[in-house]
Amino acid sequence: MRVSMAHVAERAGVSAQTVSRVANGSPRVDPATRARVEKAMADLGYRMHRAARALRTGQTSTIGLVVSTLASVGNSRMLQAISEAAAAREYALAVVTVGERGIRDAFARLRSQGVDGAVVLNEATELARDVDPPADLHVVVVDSPPDSRFSIVQTDHAGGAHAATVHLLAQGHAVVHHLAGPAPSYAARERERGWREALSDAGLVAPEPARGDWTSASGHAAVSHLVGATAVFVANDQMALGALRALADAGFDVPRDVAVVGFDDIVDAAEYRPPLTTVRQDFDALGARAVAALIAAIEGGEPVAESVPTSLMVRASSTRV
Repeated sequence: MRVSMAHVAERAGVSAQTVSRVANGSPRVDPATRARVEKAMADLGYRMHRAARALRTGQTSTIGLVVSTLASVGNSRMLQAISEAAAAREYALAVVTVGERGIRDAFARLRSQGVDGAVVLNEATELARDVDPPADLHVVVVDSPPDSRFSIVQTDHAGGAHAATVHLLAQGHAVVHHLAGPAPSYAARERERGWREALSDAGLVAPEPARGDWTSASGHAAVSHLVGATAVFVANDQMALGALRALADAGFDVPRDVAVVGFDDIVDAAEYRPPLTTVRQDFDALGARAVAALIAAIEGGEPVAESVPTSLMVRASSTRV
């Protein structure tokens, strides 16, 4: 039997109109009543009929995700986090990738699917800044410089990089080298900024960074540009994995000869050889805040700018024995 609003209203001891207000997120319900109705919904397994809600409110309860690629670990983790956060708010998720036609086409495809708004993820935010999104499409961008057109949610990349660099200096290294991410990436630029600021705070001149493209293969190749380094802060864990292999191939011991710190704390970071010290991004919090900011915008809220803190996970790859 399909559970209706009438069933929920009877269980909660309220009117069907009150149930409707709760289901549609109306502020015109006192907290105690809302909690009673939400408990009745959960007990009965009630789900709002999406098509009926769309007819009544003009909203589809569907949000979009614009992404340049899902090949990187960070982007795939963010997809999972945003999907789970949307589901928890009873929103469906439509995903589009930015292809050869660019981000305007991605926005157009989402509009054709009737989404109420969109989250633009990581590398795709650089493209979003170059165009004005459709006037009727609410947008939240993940990782972006300030922009009054959007809500912005981002990791504290610079703060995490600063902490990683200070940690390596505290191990007694004269200077810390950097294996940076691709120059067009905002996250890569922020991580490089945090590294430079930590060295500057210590009265040190930053050496020329090597650069990769987030892949482990590029990390492996870039190590040849870091000859003489005793400590390396790597802009993500995948490149750090390639760097660890390249160092082992060249006969260097990590961390005795070269200390390595990554960024992201991907699932397998603690299983690297040696276990990788890395800066942990809270992907779940980042996804939840992006979805919350987007839904708030859909419901008439003002743009916000939020930063999610990081934490340094110290493991064997950076600690001198």
